[in-house]
Amino acid sequence: MYDAVLRVNEDKAMCMLIAILLGFFGVLLVRRSLLGRHGGGDYVIDKTCADNIQAAANCCASCGTAEVDEIKLAKCDDCDLVRYCSDKCQQDHRMQHELMCKERAAELRDEILFRQPESTHLGDCPICLLPLSPSTKDYLFGTCCSKIICRGCDLANKLLREREGQLRETCPFCRHPQPKTPEEQDKNIMKRAAANDAFAIRQMGMKCYREGDYEGSFKYLSRAVELGDVGAHHFLGALYLEGKGVKKDYGKAFYCYERAAIGGHPRARYNLGLDEGINERYDRAVKHFIIAATLGNDDSIQRLKHCYTIGKVSKADFAAALRAHQAAVDAMKSPQREAAKEVNYPDGKW
Repeated sequence: MYDAVLRVNEDKAMCMLIAILLGFFGVLLVRRSLLGRHGGGDYVIDKTCADNIQAAANCCASCGTAEVDEIKLAKCDDCDLVRYCSDKCQQDHRMQHELMCKERAAELRDEILFRQPESTHLGDCPICLLPLSPSTKDYLFGTCCSKIICRGCDLANKLLREREGQLRETCPFCRHPQPKTPEEQDKNIMKRAAANDAFAIRQMGMKCYREGDYEGSFKYLSRAVELGDVGAHHFLGALYLEGKGVKKDYGKAFYCYERAAIGGHPRARYNLGLDEGINERYDRAVKHFIIAATLGNDDSIQRLKHCYTIGKVSKADFAAALRAHQAAVDAMKSPQREAAKEVNYPDGKW
């Protein structure tokens, strides 16, 4: 019996030693002795090296237990570099893995942060299906249905109502009668907020902010964030930055801005670019401005122009950003929207 136990311990120790050696030599020497240089100058990983790396990846980084049968390994919570067979192994290996984990976690975070969103957080107008402009003067929202509608569709709805002789204004989307007083608007918003409508809850938070009730604003915006409202992330970041209704916290403020930027909020992305520029991280600032410009943000173009004059962005990148910005602006145009501008702003002032 003693011999059997001894053999089990020896096998476990040997497996552990093999896993450590494979992990060490497979990762640290992959770019040196285990790489073959080809004629074109490119490096190609040797098949034996690749097999060794794969074997190390299938073992617990702490105890060396292999992933077989009922034993399942879980990835590190913050990175995808190592795997563990238990929480205890993860705790035991934390000191050795901490630095590498933080670096990889930062890389993964930047991959998500600097990914170009497909559209702004507003999306498309639900009627004409064209991208909505990020300017608040180019759209309105219905308190009855919480739908954001472009000014062009609102004008078309008014012209149709006049043609048919209807006197009562209705929502362009749901055809519900428009509220006549601010009290009716508030009643509609409260009704939508009671139904857990994230957009309506954000509007309640903004109303509290305008009235000076910052704690109430923080409460509503936090609830809207929990429900996934991107705009609420942006305004909640402003509360943390200003210290209104909550203790001032720059870390949480810019975390909220990052979440909003990932969701396609151009202004939040622009604010991140400003912060990076203030801290002289110009490469990151330029990335933020380019993404925001591609979403149609005008202020980011002006910042990129400044970065170009001081040599922080190349001519090719600046030209590409200008083209992308113009394409985004053109996609937001329509004859109805241009007509709405002339009706609402006949002097051309915005």
